[in-house]
Amino acid sequence: MHKALGDRNRRRLLDRLNGRNGQSLRELCAGLDMARQSVSKHLAVLEAANLITTVRRGREKLHYLNAEPVNAITERWISRYDRDRVHALADLKHVLESNAMDSDAFVYTTYIRTTPEKLWQGLTDPEFTRRYWGVEFGTDWAAGSPVVWRERGAETADPEQVVLESDPHRRLSYTWHTFTPEWAEANGIDGETLARLSAERRSKVTFEIEDLEGSGTVKLTVVHDGFEPGSTVREMIQHGWPALVSGLKTLLETGEALAQPE
Repeated sequence: MHKALGDRNRRRLLDRLNGRNGQSLRELCAGLDMARQSVSKHLAVLEAANLITTVRRGREKLHYLNAEPVNAITERWISRYDRDRVHALADLKHVLESNAMDSDAFVYTTYIRTTPEKLWQGLTDPEFTRRYWGVEFGTDWAAGSPVVWRERGAETADPEQVVLESDPHRRLSYTWHTFTPEWAEANGIDGETLARLSAERRSKVTFEIEDLEGSGTVKLTVVHDGFEPGSTVREMIQHGWPALVSGLKTLLETGEALAQPE
């Protein structure tokens, strides 16, 4: 990661994604005094360092900042750094997670030592989701099927809470849950915040699973999108997903779940 950040041109590309996330190669090349091939090579280095992640949309490949490697460093080794380094990591983490961007999609990629089958189970099996998320899903996970969310004693059901895509061990997508008074009370959400959440259009989350054959590792990309500009939901999930994915990774790799917040 440090080698990837050491090049000025690669930092410029990260700055451009910080200004507007989710850009194609063509968009990133515009206005830069670099050849397209050079930009492509720099992006490949950043992706290999896991500082950016890519998502295909039709014929285009869109590039997003990825906060996962900085989260991993700060969680494991932050106590070993001096104050200046801690501040530097915190600033970079803030840039990667809280970037101001025209594209409001939240994209997060991590690598987990597991199999696609186990990862799928971790995303869908109530016995797994309860341990790292505190949520159980009532559904058969077929495309078009309704999804009932059960969390902290509250049950949320709605005709628009549905499975959008279901390709076992490869891709899963569903609409986000409805924000009900019961959910808000169970999660300590005040009335004003609940009103803002309820007024927004429904978002969706997609999990893309890629088996890195021969490595014993699976690449997981979480894409949460469909937000309105200035979305309160977007502000909430950008802090929640890194913690949830970290909990899932820990559970699958060690068999132990991280402690759930009260």
